Amino acid sequence: MTDRRLTPANARVAHVSLKGRVTADRFVEGEAARIVPPLTDLLAAPGGRRDRQLLMGDAVLVLERQDGFAFVRSDKDGYCGYLDAAVLAPAEAPTHWVAAHATHLYPAPDIKTKETALLSLGARLKITETGERFARTDDGRFVVARHLRPLGDRAQDPAAVAEMFLGTPYLWGGNSRSGIDCSGLAQAALLACGIACPGDSDMQADGVGVDIATTGPFRRNDLLFWKGHVAIALGPERMIHATGHFMSVVVEGITEAIGRIAAQGGGPVIRARRILPEQPG
Repeated sequence: MTDRRLTPANARVAHVSLKGRVTADRFVEGEAARIVPPLTDLLAAPGGRRDRQLLMGDAVLVLERQDGFAFVRSDKDGYCGYLDAAVLAPAEAPTHWVAAHATHLYPAPDIKTKETALLSLGARLKITETGERFARTDDGRFVVARHLRPLGDRAQDPAAVAEMFLGTPYLWGGNSRSGIDCSGLAQAALLACGIACPGDSDMQADGVGVDIATTGPFRRNDLLFWKGHVAIALGPERMIHATGHFMSVVVEGITEAIGRIAAQGGGPVIRARRILPEQPG
């Protein structure tokens, strides 16, 4: 059975790579596009529930536009779904990414002007000019320059990136500083470090790193998986995760969290994966 989250096909249209594998009325190459607003929901069906979220500048392949919705595949992780077609613009190569946990866009290079948007870590921008304090975007807005990094300049420690989200409210399917879930936190941390990472925790358990013992000892940046949940180890004794129990991104003791989750019916750690063979610092 195919996973609809990773299959660029619906009942009407499919990507040309799926010819002979799925049934569809049309097979298309797709059209490259990018996300324009700071944040948009990627839906399981037109007008349906949120699966994940995409950030400003994220690249997508548009397979179909119908009734105000677009069926797309996200470039960064292959996730497929539907979004409001109005959030799309023609593809354009970004030059920088937001490396702070969040930043604002301004209409002028002045922090006293009213901000026009809040951007989360990982948002991508095309910068046309960089000054001592501000950088100018291709649409004439401004962002604090030190909150940005060139695309090739990646973070080095996923756990440190995850810690930037401490206190962020829990949001099912969330992928931003405004709200994030467990797999969104893991993905944001790994992508910021240039490590490919799928969108959902079950995919991450199969597609990131190598298996290690579920009983530890754990090292910084190891991933711990429960059924439907993932956390990032900060070291042998502590971990960080976005959890519906606290409705926030929090740090917990690993032993305490394992006991609490088991007591609440969440079961044991079912898998652990090592992301980095050598840890920062």
